[in-house]
Amino acid sequence: MMELILPLIIMLIMIMAEAFILQFIKKVTINWSDIVFNLNSGLLMLWLFRGLELVCYHFMYTHFSFNLFVHVPIIITWLFTILAWDFGFYWEHRLHHKIPMLWAIHMVHHQGEHFNLSLAIRNSWYSSLTSIPFFALLAIAGVPTSIFITVSIFHYSIQFFNHNAITPKLGILERILVTPTHHKVHHLKDQYYANSNFSGSFIMWDKLFGTFETTPKDKSINYGSQGLISQNPFWASMLPFMRLLKIPFTPTQGFYRLPTILLVSGCLFLFSLAICYVYDYGYGYQDPNVIQYSLFSCLVLASIALGGIAEGKNWAIISWFILCWFIPLFFIIFLQWSALYWLLFMGMIALHGSITLIIWLKGKYHVN
Repeated sequence: MMELILPLIIMLIMIMAEAFILQFIKKVTINWSDIVFNLNSGLLMLWLFRGLELVCYHFMYTHFSFNLFVHVPIIITWLFTILAWDFGFYWEHRLHHKIPMLWAIHMVHHQGEHFNLSLAIRNSWYSSLTSIPFFALLAIAGVPTSIFITVSIFHYSIQFFNHNAITPKLGILERILVTPTHHKVHHLKDQYYANSNFSGSFIMWDKLFGTFETTPKDKSINYGSQGLISQNPFWASMLPFMRLLKIPFTPTQGFYRLPTILLVSGCLFLFSLAICYVYDYGYGYQDPNVIQYSLFSCLVLASIALGGIAEGKNWAIISWFILCWFIPLFFIIFLQWSALYWLLFMGMIALHGSITLIIWLKGKYHVN
């Protein structure tokens, strides 16, 4: 599954490299807690849960496809899929801003107040699921699952690039592609501008349907929507629905603030385990088994625990410690997994869990 994990590794390296460049070269203050939340809420969960989206796509393709591309030259199939995917994404994205239930999912992405590469993968856990109806037509038309996956990666890579904070204007490409300059407009706090520039890769859709806007020259540049309501990816995904349904909930104050380096390193170790998961199981839609479900569940629970640590919750420290030791004990000792990458990252996360517990027990970082 090297073709699947390579983009993840490159993505992680680029996120961290950009953050270091911004902080140490451009002297921009980096909110590392925000980056941790972006990684934890987005790629760890969005990528793993995306398997369900692909299960649905593959099911539609194998059972309901009209096979319209069987006798069509393969290059035509690829070109059609590239354009059709982006067209479907435009309308998916636009409707996410118009329909309250969809906005409750998409707003997690817009709560980020710092425009950088990590923002690209900041998402609700349910984001992938809302893509299913918009891309189902491609499956029904007969676009093979393998082509759909490759084209999806291509477009998501462009969208990832379009969240970077370093790239200047790109000349003539500004007229053809969605660039960071265009996408910054979409993330402005001003709702007029946030409801523009919905395109994913090709800016022509916005120009064609009248939703294109340029960077305002008379306004201060502030990003985000209504602020972060939780640093826990579970609650961040649930609270917008609770507010929409008028279910009362008041987040509680945390009891400590652990060192940033501890939070960042824990996120990176967990992220690495997710990459190992993708390496072994791909998107997870082919013959899943109990062991795969067990690993997936551990990663989900660890993500929730890490979010709890970011919020300073005592229960999260205990949960994180237990999970950090359960994972290697169960998979390495009991199931006898011996691959070097599992030994390395499971060992690191066990060590991290122990250090986190010790620092917490000392009480040095407790909030009075």
